[in-house]
Amino acid sequence: MSKRYKQLVEKFDNTKVYSVDEAVTTIRDLKSAKFDETVEIAMNLNVDPRHADQMVRGAVVLPHGTGKTVRVAVFAKGVKADEAKAAGADIVGTDDLVAQIKEGIFNFDVVVAAPDCMGLVGQIGRILGPKGLMPNPKTGTVTPDVATAVKNVKGGQVTFRVDKKGNIHAGIGKVSFDSNKIIENLNSFVAAINKQKPSSAKGRYMKNAALSLTMSPAVKLDVMALADIK
Repeated sequence: MSKRYKQLVEKFDNTKVYSVDEAVTTIRDLKSAKFDETVEIAMNLNVDPRHADQMVRGAVVLPHGTGKTVRVAVFAKGVKADEAKAAGADIVGTDDLVAQIKEGIFNFDVVVAAPDCMGLVGQIGRILGPKGLMPNPKTGTVTPDVATAVKNVKGGQVTFRVDKKGNIHAGIGKVSFDSNKIIENLNSFVAAINKQKPSSAKGRYMKNAALSLTMSPAVKLDVMALADIK
């Protein structure tokens, strides 16, 4: 543990469980990096994603965005391609985009696809999948309305997917954001997770949760309070 990290740990009670408001105030006091750190939420859910009916996955558009500039590539043709470009897509293509990806050129952060282009996308599924870039209807990235998908992604859409151990992790803003904006983003994200609670999940859905900055220790969140966020 570095000296800087030890000093940050001493700034708060790491045995305490914090309300959302308290946690946001606390982590803002933990800013130590020279760059605008990301506010990150991590949670562990009481689900077994090995069972398809317990896979927690989806997307939510944060009301105040993530603070990140997101580059969007869109697989679309004809009118849909024009709509994607008008909505602000950084790259729009079909076979040419497939070729670019096969060459290992990834000058984008998110991939959106019109349904009639999924056959093309399937050709590079083994490349996109491991990078977390494969479009999916559950995250709104496979849709006939590519323009809205592009606007959502650019406007602060966050996708989430539980891992094998039930963990979910996401960036929900920047430390430079006003506290109320961070709180509203957090509430929107947690509400989306709560909405995805599988009917087959037994007992307490959210086992634990924490808030942190890119370079800070984590502050524990009150999961009982988070469970009430709708």
